[in-house]
Amino acid sequence: MAVTAAAVKELREKTGLPMMDCKKALTECDGDQDAAVQWLRERGAQVFEKRSGRATAFGRFGLHLGLDQEAGAMVELKCESAPVTTNEEFIQFANDLASALAANPEANDADSLLALECPSQPGSTLNDVKSDLFNRIREVFNIGRMVRLEGGCGGYSHNAGTVSGVLLAADGSDDEAARGISQHIAAMRPAGLSPEDLPADIVENERTILREAALAEGKPENIVDKMVEGRMRNFFAERVLTSQEYVKAENKETVGDYASSVGLSLKQFVHWELGDDAEESDEAGEE
Repeated sequence: MAVTAAAVKELREKTGLPMMDCKKALTECDGDQDAAVQWLRERGAQVFEKRSGRATAFGRFGLHLGLDQEAGAMVELKCESAPVTTNEEFIQFANDLASALAANPEANDADSLLALECPSQPGSTLNDVKSDLFNRIREVFNIGRMVRLEGGCGGYSHNAGTVSGVLLAADGSDDEAARGISQHIAAMRPAGLSPEDLPADIVENERTILREAALAEGKPENIVDKMVEGRMRNFFAERVLTSQEYVKAENKETVGDYASSVGLSLKQFVHWELGDDAEESDEAGEE
């Protein structure tokens, strides 16, 4: 059947694809708009398969946040080039992934997540949106790490220089304060929420080093242990979130003291940097 210019224009507005691609799709599908959309997705999937081995060294972290929410989530979305990371549709898709994950705890891998309905485009799955986005941008997108934390969460995504994402589970109502602490985590990279979160062998090794140093200084053995515990406060102040000096504070208060002053009880945080899949010290748990 003959394909009208109006039909081609309509499909182009739906998909954002070139006019000639839309005309070919409508021709192949006898003018059926829905069938043409699916045809374009399938053709795009074939192209994607050929390009799937390309490196995806760029990207950003999608976030679902809110201290009044039932859960928070963070998803790493990777792409081939830096300019795509500022594309509004790419940013929306990353956040849609996180929102869908927050609402669906059973989604435990990329495939099950992509099968869910897209929060910002009801009636379309996240996989449909991913396919349509690929067809328009022609870059490979890969989902990396994903995490969901129960309860209200604050967070922060840093997208200049080192790309990182922070998800912070907390009880309270001050979302801006939770965002500020998340920014602190991104900047200062604490290894744990509290001293108990640090690996016991590392803590014990530091105590041993400090004790031997104190004894070498000729300090009486009966006061060495107290000296060591005093010096361990500096060790924790460098590595533990609640013991670190809050970067935004004007009076040198710790993050723990600041959180208490604004009614926040910090429960857990996850800090990831793009492409760094070593998770040994990324997550810090219940205080």
